[in-house]
Amino acid sequence: MNQIVRTRPAPVRMGASACPHDCPSTCALEVEIVDERTIGRVRGAQDNGYTAGVVCAKVARYAERAHHPDRLTVPLLRRGAKGSGELIPVSWDAALDLVAERFLRAQERHGAQTVWPYYYAGTMGLVMRDGIHRLRHAKKYSGFHSSICVNPAFSGFAAGTGRVAGPDPREMAKSDLVVIWGTNAACTQVNVMKHAVRARKERGAKLVAVDIYMNSTMEQADLPVLIRPGTDGALACAVMHCLFRDGRADWDYLDRYTDAPGELEQHLRARDPHWAASITGCPAATIEAFARLAGERKRAFFRLGYGFSRSRNGAANMHAASAIPAVTGAWLHEGGGAFHNNQDIYHWNKKMIEGSDMRDPAVRMLDQSRIGAILCGDETALAGGPPVTAMLIQNTNPLSVAPEQERVKRGFAREDLFVCVHEQFLTETARVADVVLPATMFVEHDDVYQGGGHQHILLGPKLVEPPGQCRTNHEVICALAARLGAKHPGFAMTARELIDWTLRNSGWGTLAALEAKRWIDCQPDFDTSHYVRGFAWPDGKFRFKPDWRNVPFRSPFHAGPVDALPKLPDHWEVIEEADEAHPFRLATSPARHFLNSSFTEMLTSRAREGRPEVMIHPTDAGALAIADGSEVVLGNARGEVRLHARLFDGVRRGVLIAESVWPNAAHADGRGINTLTGADPIAPYGGAAFHDNKVFIRATRAAG
Repeated sequence: MNQIVRTRPAPVRMGASACPHDCPSTCALEVEIVDERTIGRVRGAQDNGYTAGVVCAKVARYAERAHHPDRLTVPLLRRGAKGSGELIPVSWDAALDLVAERFLRAQERHGAQTVWPYYYAGTMGLVMRDGIHRLRHAKKYSGFHSSICVNPAFSGFAAGTGRVAGPDPREMAKSDLVVIWGTNAACTQVNVMKHAVRARKERGAKLVAVDIYMNSTMEQADLPVLIRPGTDGALACAVMHCLFRDGRADWDYLDRYTDAPGELEQHLRARDPHWAASITGCPAATIEAFARLAGERKRAFFRLGYGFSRSRNGAANMHAASAIPAVTGAWLHEGGGAFHNNQDIYHWNKKMIEGSDMRDPAVRMLDQSRIGAILCGDETALAGGPPVTAMLIQNTNPLSVAPEQERVKRGFAREDLFVCVHEQFLTETARVADVVLPATMFVEHDDVYQGGGHQHILLGPKLVEPPGQCRTNHEVICALAARLGAKHPGFAMTARELIDWTLRNSGWGTLAALEAKRWIDCQPDFDTSHYVRGFAWPDGKFRFKPDWRNVPFRSPFHAGPVDALPKLPDHWEVIEEADEAHPFRLATSPARHFLNSSFTEMLTSRAREGRPEVMIHPTDAGALAIADGSEVVLGNARGEVRLHARLFDGVRRGVLIAESVWPNAAHADGRGINTLTGADPIAPYGGAAFHDNKVFIRATRAAG
């Protein structure tokens, strides 16, 4: 009798890593290694106290992205017209020689500041993300003011506490009330939900979610608080009004730990739930219920998200929301207080990575979010310096994610602008480049990461070989430095040597020790995390009355109407309000299966997202003869966008939600959603108001 012999598959080795993407979770990962060039399934590390075995679906299937047939694998040189995507393969030496030649030629004509190295958070690894600054500083190229994401939220939080840090995020599991405000954690920060749900199961904790539409997190909340975009400050003020009114304010705590509690109480007397209801659209009864929970449950953990950064009044809104636990005294309790990010606990010395010892403060800073104005020659945006005529772009796709897209496109279409893009895929930005260089992914290089939404330093070692001729960001920066005559010790070091030097000189041990442990838990002690010995100001007081011009921030680059920021928590009327010509307010909230423009190349992610759509309340749609699924046009002074309507009663009337960022080419007219978003700077340190846009909406043809 014939016997069927089954071959046993080769055992899969597991490798430890960290998620590199622009998400505060920075998950500790376990990666299946199939062979020297192939990964399999990706899982969250079960033994990491924050990740706790949980990872989002798009990262779990990362093999689809890493082994995608459209990965760039060889250097490319433009041969057709700008934007045609007509590119031919060239050698690495030919590509790098050309980039160096064009940078040197631009510098001879306009000076060093005509070159603008441009980057962002396509990887959050310190070596591969931040090494571009070493070339910038060594060559005195134009500075880069990072503004597109965190600035309003970071500055709003620090305005009260004095630093961007808070309680151990794992304390959510020990709370009696978890408030998730301004983040759709069920989609974008799944670990937050893991700890919040644990508190609900083990302690009977209540979950309050505050957001601008009924997303997955709101649907899981015991009390969903649905508000209009940019009205968080009004909600926070009304909650605090109730706490003072009902005797729920902790006056012992207020007198010891805050700067102006009497003034705040007086200020809030006119800001009751009915006042807030008229601004937020949220019923006064819901606001009362929220305040009652916050007053009755002292172990209240306020998890404040990045949605605050997306409105022109975002810094003021974040400050107002973070003030609530100061009124109740929640900070003194385990499982209480406010948390946004742990940016300030890591005390890094990144001199060798960034070349900060060579930084010249006289070199101008250019605002990342104003790239359209900069490339179109706006004198104010250019800070009085020369035009930008040469760029190196790593880790970002501005032709999709930057605001004021029509301006950005015009800027990149300039014939006198030379652009080199180092990328993993042929993005919209890569398509308009003169030189395109193939980049590695996180499993293909060594790097080190810090958690934003938690408290770990994590190692992400190289696990597999990259495809084709892909090179790391560090290799490209060093190769260009050699050709450009840039000198710094960091250019002569490997990525692993940079990691080891940075760990040692930051007080975090050695690379060998981190490699053995996989991560370092950096959470400060309870008293420090909860500001028991005082907040991070000379007098130790939480600031209800911020000194907005002197809020600690990583850059001194002030922007926007700083002096008009509210003196006390309030609703700041600086948002782009609807008007007769633009009767709707649009927010471009994150899609579950994309992350900015990353993952949009994956067929699974695109299939699960469907197509570019805009959510509109059925009553609003009926008044405009807009049927479910019909094509519509959204527009304002910045441009027009075509997409499809989805009737959804989980938004306030007059509010539109377009989950994004879809590639421009996914829209019928090739114009993506950021055509409609503005680039005017947000006070006090800049930003882009992606959720703060007035628009019209109309059907493209009769419904039916």
